[in-house]
Amino acid sequence: MTPALVTTVRERNESAWLLPNDGSRTNHRLRADMRRFADSDMVDLVVVGCGAGGSTMLQRLARRGWRVAGLDAGPFWDPDTDWVSDEAGSHHLYWTEPRVISGSDPVPLGSNNSGRGVGGSMVHYAGYTPRFHPSDFATWTNDGVGADWPLRYADLRPYYEQIEQELPVAGDDWPWGDPHSYPQRPHPVGGNGEIFLRGAYASGITAKVGPVAIANGRFGNRPHCIYRGFCLQGCKVNAKASPLITHIPDALAHGAEVRANAMVTGIGFDERTGRATGVHYIMHGTPRFQRAAAVAVAGYSIETPRLLLNSASRRFPDGMCNDFDQVGRYLMVQGAPQTAGRFDAEVRMYKSPPPEVSSEQFYETDPAKPYKRGFSIQTVSPLPITWAEHVAAQGHWGTGLRQYMSDYVHWSCLGALCEFLAQPDNRVTLAGEKDRYGLPVANFAYSQCDNDKRLIRAAQGVMEQILHAAGADEVITIDRYAHLVGGARMAADERHGVVDRNCRSFAVPNLYITDGSVLPTQGSANPALTIMANAARVADQLTGSSR
Repeated sequence: MTPALVTTVRERNESAWLLPNDGSRTNHRLRADMRRFADSDMVDLVVVGCGAGGSTMLQRLARRGWRVAGLDAGPFWDPDTDWVSDEAGSHHLYWTEPRVISGSDPVPLGSNNSGRGVGGSMVHYAGYTPRFHPSDFATWTNDGVGADWPLRYADLRPYYEQIEQELPVAGDDWPWGDPHSYPQRPHPVGGNGEIFLRGAYASGITAKVGPVAIANGRFGNRPHCIYRGFCLQGCKVNAKASPLITHIPDALAHGAEVRANAMVTGIGFDERTGRATGVHYIMHGTPRFQRAAAVAVAGYSIETPRLLLNSASRRFPDGMCNDFDQVGRYLMVQGAPQTAGRFDAEVRMYKSPPPEVSSEQFYETDPAKPYKRGFSIQTVSPLPITWAEHVAAQGHWGTGLRQYMSDYVHWSCLGALCEFLAQPDNRVTLAGEKDRYGLPVANFAYSQCDNDKRLIRAAQGVMEQILHAAGADEVITIDRYAHLVGGARMAADERHGVVDRNCRSFAVPNLYITDGSVLPTQGSANPALTIMANAARVADQLTGSSR
């Protein structure tokens, strides 16, 4: 990044310079001196959830002088004391509250699609931050599947650029979608990335390094990545971006409050005015209510619909904003098969961040193929426990499992993100079971369509081709899912969605939703960057400073 660009970023978001430079990872003074609102205070906006969307809203609105408070059900993480470089020791980063899964192809919930605590699931995401493509915003018009967004790629482009600078994102010049560059140069690649690049070249497939929200060089007081490979365990060195370090510090410095360990149980509603009045929540076992002039929900694609459904009233007997039975519908995951190949030489795929190299050559609809839309391919580099799951999925146990595990350093692994289509019956409803707060838990029903299944097999075939072209003598594949979006989607009208193009609910004029649940389609891209960019756009709309 040029000095001029660094100055521009710092004027907009000083989080990287508010972190300590003494070797520790947390500005404890900033947290101790944080502004604290009383429940009786009428804040301008209360935000439910401090992940990608919620934290961005907090930071942007605090910068504009709004009185904002963010409530999160999980803890306010301290990377020095709360995170460990160990797979088995990192399960506390995941949302593991009870949920029910159903449908013909149920989706396991937890480590790779749910976050807990300030920073949300970006605390333990890999770090990939690609943009959506222009085509993602008009899949119904162009391909006859999915849905058209009530906005276009051009509406998000300036916010993509802002967030890429603030994280910052490193990578090669990007040739797909809307071709663009990144603020930081691409990282050097390890063994897994080299395998991908070699196999892609031999197969005539274009692959590029990045894009990853991992510092390539010192950025403010954040250090350079040290390539230790524990991105999915929280990144103790603060090189990988998450809202905990990229937006929350600046929000606190400008008067926002982050109220951790505060489980929001319902949205207050005035039957007379038809407006939200704040949020009910439980903190340290005590029920409380925070007054607010407006509410922004950012609990993500399971908990946001669940909160709306649990906020029933006389006006909304079937759940808040659910007049047309849209809440919880069109929830999407991405098909995420992972294919590994064995090589005679050691690869040691754990010796660098899992996100290294990716290709979006197969992202768009190809009329010659028997499916619509497409997939992307990325390096994934599972650590040993996750690798054992790959091996066990092939039916290997006992001696066979031990042999594969002892051979771990010879394996390379690629993962695909397949664009599964939005379907109305893939949805969240309320189950009969209740959680520890006495609230009905979410029932997430999911079934794949034929197009989804064809995409998975096509992606597997390309990954096998790349690995064989690079010299693999054996390949194995595990089918899995990744990411969650939808469930409270934006639309042109209330009969087809829950919120409008500015993420304001159709039914309650001072209720906003600013997380991934509003996305009408999901593309073949990791969603974090789009969620943050959209939240920044909504904040500008709220404050009348659209750019």
